[in-house]
Amino acid sequence: MIEPFQTTFAVPMTCDGCVQDISGSIKKLSGITKVEARLQEQLVVVEGTAAPSSIVSAIQSAAVCILETHNTTVPEKIRGLARMIQVSNSQTLVDLTINGLSPGKYWATVRETGDISQGAGSTGGIWEALKNKVFAGGEKQQQQPRGVFGLVEVNEAGKGNVFIDQPVAIWELIGRSMVVSKSKEGPYRTEDADTLVGVIARSAGVWDNDKMVCSCSGKNVWEERKEQVTKGML
Repeated sequence: MIEPFQTTFAVPMTCDGCVQDISGSIKKLSGITKVEARLQEQLVVVEGTAAPSSIVSAIQSAAVCILETHNTTVPEKIRGLARMIQVSNSQTLVDLTINGLSPGKYWATVRETGDISQGAGSTGGIWEALKNKVFAGGEKQQQQPRGVFGLVEVNEAGKGNVFIDQPVAIWELIGRSMVVSKSKEGPYRTEDADTLVGVIARSAGVWDNDKMVCSCSGKNVWEERKEQVTKGML
């Protein structure tokens, strides 16, 4: 018989709602005796006999990204939402919805960092772009990085939606940023109302309402994260 043991996981959490949802998901597993989620430290301590792999699966199977413009003149900054669910060890489905952009084709890319302090301009390059530079036949060729999710077409009403199948795992995306823009590589202008950016965070549910993605106080992930930052929690 396996004796209970303690395991600590580093889990990005944005609010008290995340803490409750993560704790609840883990407690549903067989063999769990104690769960302690620490928001400020971004850690989850678990005691019991459940396999660590089952715990990882319970807390990192879904993610969400609230996409907003950093333009200072538009009244509604949140203009997009990406919902993600992992369906296998290396396959994630992405449902990207856009509302309020100018008509045209937009690139959806995951970036190297989660720094959105300067909008899309501070997010770094496309995730794995450098890693995918390979030599073939004596010449350097560029393979499509996994950070390129593809194109979404926005219609005359300013709406767009695309359903994407990507060879990635959720844990690889958490904490990185997503950019939606007519330019795939950049450079990006902070005041460009048609360039959206957001940080990919663990989701309480798979296809939750875009205004209630994080199940706490009626706020979305973006608003809740800002509040936690002002409190010195993140």
